[in-house]
Amino acid sequence: MTNPTAFIAPRTGKLIMRWLLFAILVAFALFYLIPLFVMITTSLKSLDEIRAGNLVALPVSVTFDAWRTAWASACSGIQCEGLRPYFWNSVLLTVPAVAISTLLGAVNGYVIAQWKFRGANLIFSLMLFGCFIPFQVVLLPMARTLGILGLAGTIPGLVFVHVIYGIGFTTLFFRNYYVTIPVELVKAAKVDGAGFFRIYWSIFLPLSLPILMVTVIWQFTQIWNDFLFGVSFSQAGTQPVTVALNNIVNSTTGVKEYNVNMAAAIIAAFPTLFVYAVAGKYFIRGLTAGSVKG
Repeated sequence: MTNPTAFIAPRTGKLIMRWLLFAILVAFALFYLIPLFVMITTSLKSLDEIRAGNLVALPVSVTFDAWRTAWASACSGIQCEGLRPYFWNSVLLTVPAVAISTLLGAVNGYVIAQWKFRGANLIFSLMLFGCFIPFQVVLLPMARTLGILGLAGTIPGLVFVHVIYGIGFTTLFFRNYYVTIPVELVKAAKVDGAGFFRIYWSIFLPLSLPILMVTVIWQFTQIWNDFLFGVSFSQAGTQPVTVALNNIVNSTTGVKEYNVNMAAAIIAAFPTLFVYAVAGKYFIRGLTAGSVKG
Protein backbone atom coordinates (compact mmCIF):
# COMPACT_ATOMS: atom_id res chain seq x y z
CA MET A 1 0.00 0.00 0.00
CA THR A 2 1.34 3.42 -0.96
CA ASN A 3 2.25 5.68 1.93
CA PRO A 4 0.34 9.03 1.55
CA THR A 5 3.07 10.85 3.44
CA ALA A 6 5.46 10.11 0.58
CA PHE A 7 3.61 12.69 -1.57
CA ILE A 8 3.19 15.29 1.15
CA ALA A 9 6.88 16.05 1.62
CA PRO A 10 7.60 16.94 -2.07
CA ARG A 11 4.46 19.08 -2.27
CA THR A 12 5.37 20.89 0.93
CA GLY A 13 8.87 21.51 -0.36
CA LYS A 14 7.57 22.93 -3.65
CA LEU A 15 5.12 25.13 -1.78
CA ILE A 16 7.86 26.46 0.49
CA MET A 17 10.13 27.18 -2.48
CA ARG A 18 7.28 28.96 -4.29
CA TRP A 19 6.53 31.19 -1.32
CA LEU A 20 10.23 31.85 -0.80
CA LEU A 21 10.59 32.92 -4.42
CA PHE A 22 7.50 35.09 -4.09
CA ALA A 23 8.91 36.74 -0.95
CA ILE A 24 12.22 37.46 -2.71
CA LEU A 25 10.44 39.03 -5.69
CA VAL A 26 8.28 41.16 -3.38
CA ALA A 27 11.39 42.29 -1.48
CA PHE A 28 13.12 43.34 -4.72
CA ALA A 29 9.98 45.14 -5.91
CA LEU A 30 9.72 47.06 -2.64
CA PHE A 31 13.41 47.92 -2.81
CA TYR A 32 13.07 49.39 -6.31
CA LEU A 33 9.89 51.23 -5.33
CA ILE A 34 11.53 53.04 -2.40
CA PRO A 35 12.71 56.00 -4.57
CA LEU A 36 9.17 56.45 -5.93
CA PHE A 37 7.78 56.27 -2.39
CA VAL A 38 10.26 58.92 -1.22
CA MET A 39 9.39 61.14 -4.18
CA ILE A 40 5.66 60.95 -3.50
CA THR A 41 5.90 61.51 0.27
CA THR A 42 8.40 64.35 -0.13
CA SER A 43 6.18 66.09 -2.68
CA LEU A 44 3.31 66.04 -0.17
CA LYS A 45 5.32 67.66 2.65
CA SER A 46 6.03 71.27 3.42
CA LEU A 47 9.61 72.47 3.19
CA ASP A 48 9.87 72.90 6.96
CA GLU A 49 8.71 69.31 7.53
CA ILE A 50 11.26 67.99 5.04
CA ARG A 51 14.10 69.72 6.88
CA ALA A 52 12.95 68.61 10.31
CA GLY A 53 11.66 65.09 9.61
CA ASN A 54 12.77 61.71 8.36
CA LEU A 55 13.21 61.30 4.62
CA VAL A 56 11.09 58.13 4.36
CA ALA A 57 8.49 59.16 6.94
CA LEU A 58 4.91 59.77 5.93
CA PRO A 59 3.85 63.43 5.81
CA VAL A 60 2.39 64.73 9.06
CA SER A 61 0.29 67.26 7.20
CA VAL A 62 -0.45 66.55 3.54
CA THR A 63 -0.21 69.58 1.26
CA PHE A 64 -0.40 69.91 -2.52
CA ASP A 65 1.27 73.31 -2.67
CA ALA A 66 4.41 71.81 -4.19
CA TRP A 67 2.36 70.19 -6.96
CA ARG A 68 0.63 73.46 -7.76
CA THR A 69 3.96 75.27 -7.84
CA ALA A 70 5.55 72.62 -10.05
CA TRP A 71 2.67 72.65 -12.52
CA ALA A 72 1.59 76.30 -12.58
CA SER A 73 3.39 78.63 -14.92
CA ALA A 74 4.39 82.13 -13.98
CA CYS A 75 5.71 83.46 -17.28
CA SER A 76 8.11 86.33 -17.84
CA GLY A 77 8.22 86.96 -21.56
CA ILE A 78 8.65 83.55 -23.24
CA GLN A 79 10.33 81.92 -20.22
CA CYS A 80 7.99 80.23 -17.73
CA GLU A 81 8.35 78.82 -14.25
CA GLY A 82 6.50 75.53 -13.90
CA LEU A 83 6.01 72.56 -16.17
CA ARG A 84 2.60 73.25 -17.70
CA PRO A 85 3.63 74.87 -21.02
CA TYR A 86 6.58 72.52 -21.45
CA PHE A 87 4.42 69.48 -20.69
CA TRP A 88 2.17 70.40 -23.60
CA ASN A 89 5.24 71.04 -25.74
CA SER A 90 6.22 67.42 -25.11
CA VAL A 91 2.72 66.26 -26.03
CA LEU A 92 2.82 68.25 -29.30
CA LEU A 93 6.25 66.75 -29.96
CA THR A 94 5.72 63.14 -28.93
CA VAL A 95 2.34 62.34 -30.49
CA PRO A 96 3.18 63.20 -34.13
CA ALA A 97 6.74 61.87 -33.84
CA VAL A 98 5.47 58.51 -32.57
CA ALA A 99 2.72 58.32 -35.20
CA ILE A 100 4.95 59.23 -38.15
CA SER A 101 7.92 57.05 -37.17
CA THR A 102 5.62 54.08 -36.47
CA LEU A 103 3.85 54.46 -39.82
CA LEU A 104 7.11 54.74 -41.76
CA GLY A 105 8.63 51.82 -39.85
CA ALA A 106 5.58 49.66 -40.59
CA VAL A 107 5.78 50.35 -44.32
CA ASN A 108 9.55 49.89 -44.41
CA GLY A 109 9.37 46.63 -42.46
CA TYR A 110 6.60 45.36 -44.73
CA VAL A 111 8.56 46.12 -47.89
CA ILE A 112 11.87 44.71 -46.66
CA ALA A 113 10.31 41.56 -45.18
CA GLN A 114 7.83 40.59 -47.89
CA TRP A 115 8.60 42.47 -51.09
CA LYS A 116 12.01 41.19 -52.13
CA PHE A 117 14.04 43.56 -54.30
CA ARG A 118 17.69 44.05 -55.08
CA GLY A 119 19.49 45.79 -52.24
CA ALA A 120 16.80 45.16 -49.62
CA ASN A 121 19.24 43.52 -47.23
CA LEU A 122 21.77 46.30 -47.71
CA ILE A 123 19.18 48.97 -47.01
CA PHE A 124 18.03 47.14 -43.90
CA SER A 125 21.63 46.75 -42.72
CA LEU A 126 22.26 50.47 -43.14
CA MET A 127 19.09 51.34 -41.22
CA LEU A 128 20.07 48.85 -38.52
CA PHE A 129 23.49 50.48 -38.35
CA GLY A 130 21.76 53.80 -37.74
CA CYS A 131 20.26 52.39 -34.52
CA PHE A 132 23.73 52.16 -33.01
CA ILE A 133 24.92 55.66 -33.87
CA PRO A 134 25.26 57.64 -30.59
CA PHE A 135 23.13 60.73 -30.16
CA GLN A 136 26.20 62.93 -29.81
CA VAL A 137 27.48 62.04 -33.29
CA VAL A 138 24.47 63.48 -35.09
CA LEU A 139 24.16 66.73 -33.14
CA LEU A 140 26.23 68.95 -35.45
CA PRO A 141 24.97 67.60 -38.80
CA MET A 142 21.39 67.59 -37.53
CA ALA A 143 21.71 71.18 -36.27
CA ARG A 144 23.03 72.18 -39.70
CA THR A 145 20.16 70.37 -41.43
CA LEU A 146 17.54 72.03 -39.23
CA GLY A 147 19.08 75.42 -39.94
CA ILE A 148 18.91 74.84 -43.70
CA LEU A 149 15.27 73.69 -43.46
CA GLY A 150 14.35 76.63 -41.24
CA LEU A 151 13.23 74.32 -38.40
CA ALA A 152 15.88 75.20 -35.81
CA GLY A 153 14.48 75.83 -32.34
CA THR A 154 10.95 74.71 -33.26
CA ILE A 155 8.72 71.82 -32.20
CA PRO A 156 8.36 70.60 -35.84
CA GLY A 157 12.14 70.49 -35.94
CA LEU A 158 12.23 68.24 -32.87
CA VAL A 159 9.54 66.06 -34.45
CA PHE A 160 11.72 65.75 -37.55
CA VAL A 161 14.76 64.79 -35.47
CA HIS A 162 12.96 62.05 -33.55
CA VAL A 163 11.28 60.67 -36.67
CA ILE A 164 14.62 60.37 -38.46
CA TYR A 165 16.38 58.83 -35.48
CA GLY A 166 13.48 56.46 -34.74
CA ILE A 167 12.94 55.03 -38.23
CA GLY A 168 15.78 52.53 -37.79
CA PHE A 169 14.24 51.09 -34.62
CA THR A 170 10.67 50.99 -35.93
CA THR A 171 11.79 49.35 -39.18
CA LEU A 172 13.72 46.74 -37.21
CA PHE A 173 10.70 45.91 -35.04
CA PHE A 174 8.23 45.57 -37.91
CA ARG A 175 10.62 43.77 -40.24
CA ASN A 176 11.45 41.10 -37.66
CA TYR A 177 7.74 40.63 -37.00
CA TYR A 178 6.62 40.54 -40.62
CA VAL A 179 9.16 37.89 -41.67
CA THR A 180 7.21 35.46 -39.46
CA ILE A 181 4.07 35.93 -41.59
CA PRO A 182 3.94 33.26 -44.34
CA VAL A 183 4.83 34.60 -47.77
CA GLU A 184 2.16 32.32 -49.23
CA LEU A 185 -0.47 34.77 -47.96
CA VAL A 186 1.11 37.53 -50.04
CA LYS A 187 1.32 35.31 -53.12
CA ALA A 188 -2.33 34.28 -52.77
CA ALA A 189 -3.38 37.91 -52.42
CA LYS A 190 -1.39 38.83 -55.55
CA VAL A 191 -3.11 36.07 -57.47
CA ASP A 192 -6.46 37.54 -56.42
CA GLY A 193 -5.35 40.90 -57.79
CA ALA A 194 -4.56 42.69 -54.51
CA GLY A 195 -2.00 45.46 -54.74
CA PHE A 196 0.69 46.74 -52.40
CA PHE A 197 -1.49 48.70 -49.99
CA ARG A 198 -4.45 46.34 -50.24
CA ILE A 199 -2.31 43.41 -49.08
CA TYR A 200 -0.99 45.41 -46.17
CA TRP A 201 -4.41 46.73 -45.18
CA SER A 202 -6.21 43.37 -45.42
CA ILE A 203 -3.53 40.93 -44.23
CA PHE A 204 -0.66 42.56 -42.37
CA LEU A 205 -2.38 45.38 -40.52
CA PRO A 206 -4.90 43.13 -38.70
CA LEU A 207 -1.98 40.98 -37.52
CA SER A 208 0.15 43.93 -36.44
CA LEU A 209 -1.42 44.86 -33.09
CA PRO A 210 1.28 43.19 -30.89
CA ILE A 211 4.24 44.76 -32.67
CA LEU A 212 2.35 48.04 -33.06
CA MET A 213 2.01 48.28 -29.28
CA VAL A 214 5.71 47.49 -28.83
CA THR A 215 6.72 50.19 -31.29
CA VAL A 216 4.40 52.85 -29.89
CA ILE A 217 5.49 52.20 -26.29
CA TRP A 218 9.17 52.14 -27.27
CA GLN A 219 9.00 55.33 -29.29
CA PHE A 220 6.83 57.14 -26.77
CA THR A 221 9.26 56.34 -23.96
CA GLN A 222 12.33 57.29 -25.94
CA ILE A 223 10.92 60.57 -27.23
CA TRP A 224 9.21 61.71 -24.04
CA ASN A 225 12.27 60.99 -21.87
CA ASP A 226 14.77 62.49 -24.31
CA PHE A 227 16.88 65.32 -22.95
CA LEU A 228 19.85 65.69 -25.29
CA PHE A 229 17.91 66.45 -28.48
CA GLY A 230 15.48 68.61 -26.51
CA VAL A 231 18.18 70.81 -25.00
CA SER A 232 20.20 70.94 -28.23
CA PHE A 233 17.49 71.73 -30.80
CA SER A 234 14.98 73.82 -28.84
CA GLN A 235 14.85 77.34 -27.49
CA ALA A 236 12.93 79.18 -24.79
CA GLY A 237 9.24 78.55 -25.36
CA THR A 238 9.66 75.31 -27.34
CA GLN A 239 11.58 73.24 -24.78
CA PRO A 240 10.18 69.81 -23.82
CA VAL A 241 9.30 68.87 -20.26
CA THR A 242 12.61 67.12 -19.56
CA VAL A 243 14.56 70.31 -20.22
CA ALA A 244 12.19 72.33 -18.04
CA LEU A 245 12.53 69.73 -15.28
CA ASN A 246 16.30 70.04 -15.42
CA ASN A 247 16.01 73.83 -15.18
CA ILE A 248 13.75 73.57 -12.13
CA VAL A 249 15.88 71.03 -10.28
CA ASN A 250 19.17 72.80 -11.03
CA SER A 251 17.92 76.28 -10.28
CA THR A 252 20.36 78.07 -7.98
CA THR A 253 18.13 81.02 -7.13
CA GLY A 254 16.56 81.08 -3.69
CA VAL A 255 16.02 78.12 -1.35
CA LYS A 256 16.22 74.58 -2.70
CA GLU A 257 12.60 73.38 -2.77
CA TYR A 258 12.90 69.61 -2.63
CA ASN A 259 9.14 69.09 -2.50
CA VAL A 260 8.66 71.08 -5.70
CA ASN A 261 11.50 69.17 -7.37
CA MET A 262 9.95 65.82 -6.47
CA ALA A 263 6.50 66.88 -7.63
CA ALA A 264 7.93 68.14 -10.92
CA ALA A 265 9.82 64.87 -11.46
CA ILE A 266 6.65 62.84 -10.91
CA ILE A 267 4.66 65.05 -13.28
CA ALA A 268 7.33 64.67 -15.97
CA ALA A 269 7.50 60.89 -15.52
CA PHE A 270 3.76 60.27 -15.18
CA PRO A 271 2.93 59.79 -18.90
CA THR A 272 5.49 57.00 -19.34
CA LEU A 273 4.43 55.37 -16.06
CA PHE A 274 0.82 55.53 -17.21
CA VAL A 275 1.62 54.03 -20.62
CA TYR A 276 3.49 51.10 -19.09
CA ALA A 277 0.81 50.54 -16.45
CA VAL A 278 -1.95 50.42 -19.07
CA ALA A 279 -0.17 48.71 -21.98
CA GLY A 280 2.74 46.92 -20.30
CA LYS A 281 1.26 43.46 -20.86
CA TYR A 282 0.88 44.19 -24.58
CA PHE A 283 4.52 45.24 -24.68
CA ILE A 284 5.65 41.85 -23.36
CA ARG A 285 3.30 40.00 -25.71
CA GLY A 286 4.57 41.97 -28.67
CA LEU A 287 8.21 41.31 -27.86
CA THR A 288 7.60 37.55 -27.88
CA ALA A 289 5.02 37.44 -30.69
CA GLY A 290 7.59 37.21 -33.48
CA SER A 291 10.12 35.06 -31.66
CA VAL A 292 8.90 31.80 -33.20
CA LYS A 293 8.33 31.48 -36.93
CA GLY A 294 5.65 29.26 -38.37
